[in-house]
Amino acid sequence: MDFELSDEEQAFQTAVRQFGDRVLRAREREIDTTGRIPDDVLGGMAHLGLLAMPVSTEYGGMGASASLTELAAEEIGRGDFSMATAVFFLLEAGWGYVLDRHGTETAKAEILPPVCAGKAFLGIASTEPTGGSDLAHMRTQSRRDAGEFVVRGEKAFVSGVEEAKRLGGGHLTLTRATNGFNFLYVPTRSDRLSTQKFDNMGRMGISTGGLTYDDVRVPERFLIGSEGRGFDYAMEGFSVARTFVSAACVGAAERALEIGTAYLQQREVFGARLGKFEGPQFELVDLYTQVEAVKWQCRRAAWLLDRYTLRGDASHRSEVDKAVASVKLAAPQIAFECVKRVMMWHGAAGYTKEVGLELGLRGIMSYLVGAEGGLNIMRIILGRELLGRDFVPYR
Repeated sequence: MDFELSDEEQAFQTAVRQFGDRVLRAREREIDTTGRIPDDVLGGMAHLGLLAMPVSTEYGGMGASASLTELAAEEIGRGDFSMATAVFFLLEAGWGYVLDRHGTETAKAEILPPVCAGKAFLGIASTEPTGGSDLAHMRTQSRRDAGEFVVRGEKAFVSGVEEAKRLGGGHLTLTRATNGFNFLYVPTRSDRLSTQKFDNMGRMGISTGGLTYDDVRVPERFLIGSEGRGFDYAMEGFSVARTFVSAACVGAAERALEIGTAYLQQREVFGARLGKFEGPQFELVDLYTQVEAVKWQCRRAAWLLDRYTLRGDASHRSEVDKAVASVKLAAPQIAFECVKRVMMWHGAAGYTKEVGLELGLRGIMSYLVGAEGGLNIMRIILGRELLGRDFVPYR
């Protein structure tokens, strides 16, 4: 693995960082307050090729590698501290990749071009009101009927419910079938599909809600891959999306440390600048070291995805799973700790919206409690890979 970015990668990273500094930072409070990412911001992302980057150029994407997409995720997490834009970005990238790789030609031609253009939304619907990772008790079902699939059940804590209604689009939906699991693209504007919006504490610029399927009819062309193998396609998508989640957390952590470093250099207390005191100075050093470690851990996970997963090579599945679960376990915790400590350096000012650190604290928290897989699920995955499947605590 070459640790030096190519000239093209550096130029791309610089372009995305400039977009983050000029557009996302200037609009992050608006995004948080209004509860939506403005259409012109999505248009700017589409113009840079940032939406559904891994999708083939044939369908409007960049055909980008996981490594290049990871760099973009870092910069978007740094730009919009609320994490809302990062969530939109990683959903389009991760699940756009799955649809591009395993969807029918008809579905790809119909769905992916507007997604890449920022004119439609694409997300994932797997969690249910009774649980997220407990697939053995999934209740949403799909069955064949007259050349279509009929979906009945309920999904919860789904990102992008309102965006899919407003822009058009839908979610790749995991359902139980007679011979395993089916993975289906279900348009949110389908007949007999109803939605509910939840009120989150953060990431206000992208909605979270529930989807209820009352015998929703889904065309056969919207089946992802083969019948009965939906679980495999969903897990492949989660590996990709979790890597980009982690990259966004790295970007947010670096943004927090930038704010904190400037404050330590400028703030004077007891006749000296705050950075001269060993307490905050040593905390800064420790946090920087942790962020650097998890950043390169994240880039290695993306490199493994490029080397194996995105090429359809399952021979190193365990290595990929360990790398992705490790970084998804570490990155949100480190990012949250960075924001928390920098808030504490600011004292009472850190608790105000004027400083802006609370945006990151609220957004990053979503990745601690469950989005794209909770921390304890990552621990279960790692335990399974380190000790063997006999040590999985459930069947």
